[in-house]
Amino acid sequence: MAILVCGGAGYIGSHTAYELFKRGEDVIVVDNLITGHKKAVLGGKLYIGDLRDSEFMDKIFEQNDIEAVIDFAAFSLVGESVGKPLEYYENNVYGTMCLLKKMVKYGVKKIVFSSTAATYGEPERIPIKEEDSTVPTNPYGETKLAVEKMLKWCDNAYGIKHVVLRYFNVAGADESGMIGEDHNPETHLIPLILQVPLGKRDLINVFGDDYETKDGTCIRDYIHVTDLADAHILALNKLRRDNSSATYNLGNGEGFTVNEVIDAARRVTGHPIPAKVVARRPGDPAKLVASSDKIINELGWNPKHNSLEEIIESAWKWHKSNPNGFDDK
Repeated sequence: MAILVCGGAGYIGSHTAYELFKRGEDVIVVDNLITGHKKAVLGGKLYIGDLRDSEFMDKIFEQNDIEAVIDFAAFSLVGESVGKPLEYYENNVYGTMCLLKKMVKYGVKKIVFSSTAATYGEPERIPIKEEDSTVPTNPYGETKLAVEKMLKWCDNAYGIKHVVLRYFNVAGADESGMIGEDHNPETHLIPLILQVPLGKRDLINVFGDDYETKDGTCIRDYIHVTDLADAHILALNKLRRDNSSATYNLGNGEGFTVNEVIDAARRVTGHPIPAKVVARRPGDPAKLVASSDKIINELGWNPKHNSLEEIIESAWKWHKSNPNGFDDK
C-alpha cells in the first residue's frame, strides 16, 4: 500500500518522501509546484496538480492503493498571510478539506498533518507544551489551527485518525546533498545568513537587539529537516500501530539566539558574515521554544542532528553546491 505525501516536492515534504522511499515504502507525491520543485522528488511517483482539483484527486486515489496521507501542502509565510488572509484560507483550509473529502470517499483513515507552533501565538510559558492555549496571532497560524479542529471532528464523524505535529524553524539539508532548502522569496534565517558567504547579499539584518534574552536577540527553535522527517514517519507508524489520534510538539527545548546562529554560520563557513542591527519587526516574540518531551517519551523520537553547527554545515553543503537552488522554475 502507498503513502500519499501532499506537498512532497517542497522542502520538508521532499525530505520526508525521500526518507519513506529509502525505507521501502511505496511513495506517491502530489504537488502543484507553486513552491515545490520536481528535482526535489528523489523517489516514488509524482503527480503534478492541486488538492482542490476534484477530478485530479479522484485519479490519484483510483490509481493507487493509498494506506495513509502525510499532508505538507500549505502556504507558510507568516508575513504574507497577514496581507493575503483569504489566499491562506483558500489554500490551507479549503485545500485540506478537499483532501479529507477524498479520504472519506475512498476509505483512507490515517493522516499525519504538518502543523506549526504558530498555533500557540504568544506563549504562556517556555518551553511550550501541547496543552497550552492556542491563540494564533496571524492568519497562517489560524489556518493551521482550523485544520487541526477539522481533523478532530473528522475523527469523530468518519473515524479518520490523525497525528498533528507542531514545530517552528526547520533547517539543514539531507546528508547526501541532493536536496535542500529552496524558497523564493527566502524568509528563513539560516539560508538568509548563508546568502552572505554565497555573495548574494552584503550582510544579514538582525531585527532588534534589546529583547530580554542573553544577548538581546530573539531566541528560536531549530530542528534538522531529516530529524523532522523521521518524526513524521514515527507518527505514521503510531497510526499503523495503535490507530489513535494525537498532537505533538517538535523542538529542541532550548533554542538559539539570532547572534548564536550567525556566529555558528561564521565558524562553519569561515566567512565574517557582517550583521546589522535594525528595528524590531512587529509581533516578534522574544523567545519561542517548544518542548518535545511528549513525542520523545511516547514515540521514541531521537533527533540525531541536534547541534547548531551540524544543522548549518548540512545547509551550507547544499547551498554551496546549489547556489541557485534547484534552478527548475
